[in-house]
Amino acid sequence: MPKIMTARDAADLIPDGATVAVNSSSGLCCPDAVLKGIGERFDVVGHPRNLTTIHPIAAGDFFGTKGIDHIAKKGCLSRIIGGSYPSGPTKAEPPLIWQMIVAEEVAAYNVPSGIVFDMLREGAAKRPGVLTKVGMETFVDPRLEGCAMNGEARKTPIVQLRDFEGEEWLYFKSIQPDVAIIRATTADTRGNLSFEHEGAYLGAMEMALAARNSGGTVIAQVKRIAAAGSIRPHDVTVPGILVDVIVEAPDQLQTTATEYDPAISGELIRPMDSFSAVDFNIGKVIARRVALEMQRGWAVNIGFGISANVPRIFVEEGCHNDVTWMIEQGAVGGVPLLDFKFGCAANAEAFVASPHQFCYFQAGGFDCSLLSFLEVGADGSVNVSRLSAVPHRTAGAGGFVDITARAKKIVFSGMFNAGAKMRIENGEIVIDHEGKVAKFVDQVDQVSFSGKRAIAQGQDITYITERCVMKLDEQGLIVTEIAPGLDIDRDVVGQAATPLRVAPDLKVMDAGLFRDAPIDLAGRLSA
Repeated sequence: MPKIMTARDAADLIPDGATVAVNSSSGLCCPDAVLKGIGERFDVVGHPRNLTTIHPIAAGDFFGTKGIDHIAKKGCLSRIIGGSYPSGPTKAEPPLIWQMIVAEEVAAYNVPSGIVFDMLREGAAKRPGVLTKVGMETFVDPRLEGCAMNGEARKTPIVQLRDFEGEEWLYFKSIQPDVAIIRATTADTRGNLSFEHEGAYLGAMEMALAARNSGGTVIAQVKRIAAAGSIRPHDVTVPGILVDVIVEAPDQLQTTATEYDPAISGELIRPMDSFSAVDFNIGKVIARRVALEMQRGWAVNIGFGISANVPRIFVEEGCHNDVTWMIEQGAVGGVPLLDFKFGCAANAEAFVASPHQFCYFQAGGFDCSLLSFLEVGADGSVNVSRLSAVPHRTAGAGGFVDITARAKKIVFSGMFNAGAKMRIENGEIVIDHEGKVAKFVDQVDQVSFSGKRAIAQGQDITYITERCVMKLDEQGLIVTEIAPGLDIDRDVVGQAATPLRVAPDLKVMDAGLFRDAPIDLAGRLSA
């Protein structure tokens, strides 16, 4: 039988030097009360010390869920392995964890989210580690950065290049955590956990197994406690045999800045007309052009940024059910949500555990991925994971590397450069002031996606901006479409910081995309 404790008492169970796995995605499923208890204990007694924490997806955010920042204290945290990290506005005060990373007060690694889940799974089974090709020729590869985010991390490499049966593989040692901190909605007094108010499971089961099989402790934060037998067996996501401690936190948020929305947890189906249309602007033009790349019946992954608006284009055009959307946190189907709620979906058809979702992504089982970019290199490589001038502006790679490793088709979208002032007038783009920061460059600051590897694997890669559409071929980037009203030399080639080739049959982008009227998307989707 698990013990019911306060968060502060549960923190007493964590020894110095422990490896602690945390199940979270920003505010989604974040066991914030327990993390706060650990931080409070350290402030009072100076323990636990020298923790290593494992975060497949970031714990906490800028907007009400402190998460990892509760324990981002010199002496408490010595090493962190994260698929992603809290990120926020450029002008905001950096989170404490970012301040520690930059100051070399913690060894920090950015390991793709799916690989972190794989490391935990292998640890649960007491297997030696993960052999994978995910991350080859990117910052994950030890021939580049080996996932190290700072000098302290470079002192202890986390990934090795190995030969196995005549092929090169990346090798990550398995993780056997001393403590797993997970979150659910309800625990019965036998420790059985259900997730009825949550928008995802993430990797709760995998973390609990990894800690239990390593002789460790599993701490479960929940919204409420029920009598034994209250939860139907089919509704139990993590069985009580894996849970040691229950911490009740009735005020836990469902996700970032959201107390509770039953559509997020699949308990209510929102009417489709309740989803607001995307305002007509430059971003909507890009999202519309991305939508034209889709085919009816596809399963499509989406990431943060402009591409997150593409499902809303489908809703607005009356063809929502023609494509099934998927996000790395585990929702399949429905309408992925925006802004603070990104990572959740309303009206989802299913919730899949994140490790299973990543297995699907890593092997390229889906049809297409829609993602953003910070920079694009001459060879088609993409940086989404590092903005050196403002590190906390990006969250790191998250699941980006897992998703792009073998995806059949990828559509990257974003603004052509940073800081340009423009408007739409009479179905054309008018540029009032050019941006000062080029996004198309000779070489990206960090390789999150390798253009050369994509060509070698035969992946179909497209880049869509407000000014033009580009494809990737063996020679690099080639402009295939230009927005109406723009000059190819002045407004596109002349604004890139790397040479761009122009297709001899250069086309003009569909003028209808640049007008505030439906584009008949349903009639234009191919089967």
